Amino acid sequence: MLKTRIIPTLLYKDFGLVKGEGFDSKRAVGSAMQAIKVYNLRGVDELVFLDVTATLQGREPDYDLIDDLADDCFMPLTVGGGIRTIDHVRRLLEVGADKVAIGTGVVEAPGLVEAAAEKFGSQCVVAVVDTHAMPDGPDRAWIRSGTEATDLDPVDLARSLEAAGAGEILLQSVARDGTMVGYDLATIGAVAAAVSIPVIASGGAGTYDHMVAALEAGASALAAAAIFHFTEQTPMEAKHHLAAAGYPVRR
Repeated sequence: MLKTRIIPTLLYKDFGLVKGEGFDSKRAVGSAMQAIKVYNLRGVDELVFLDVTATLQGREPDYDLIDDLADDCFMPLTVGGGIRTIDHVRRLLEVGADKVAIGTGVVEAPGLVEAAAEKFGSQCVVAVVDTHAMPDGPDRAWIRSGTEATDLDPVDLARSLEAAGAGEILLQSVARDGTMVGYDLATIGAVAAAVSIPVIASGGAGTYDHMVAALEAGASALAAAAIFHFTEQTPMEAKHHLAAAGYPVRR
């Protein structure tokens, strides 16, 4: 049976790590290198590193930064932010990223997921689906760090990304991001039921029981940030809790 992964998320803005609520990342929480060294010691399963301003600023990924971070990162590293072309994917993998997280590009760069999966393998392509409820309407997929709505249904988008060759879906709730009130279980359940590839739940984790609930809803892995930045809870304690609940983890 596949192990359940706990995946801390590092949000990078300009010169350091940030964390806020609802994708409004204003609060500085330290340096990326320092965080990576801490997570090395804590033996986490993977890390997700997202440059939250690259797309909004119209820039490519910072390859030099990723090169430096990857040298000290002793766990699989997924990198996202500013990825718009197959060359961006290639260069990130060359400097040390193990996977790439393609967000806005899944909508604005048609064919990118398919091309990346064909050239480098589905195992290194993580398709990001950011979801948010529309005023007086259903959930829709959002892009550009949660600042722009699309007319795409998250479930339909996830299906199309699986068909294009994505190896995983990183499902992020804009509304629950940073709130620590629990994951969006309804959307997790709907997306997980619609695809056969792993769904990484993200947005809202505040307790270990929230993580159990996301797995019960259908998630295969759990991404989290605020719970590890602002509480005393740790990835290892989360693993112990999940194991006690009957989920296989890597310890």
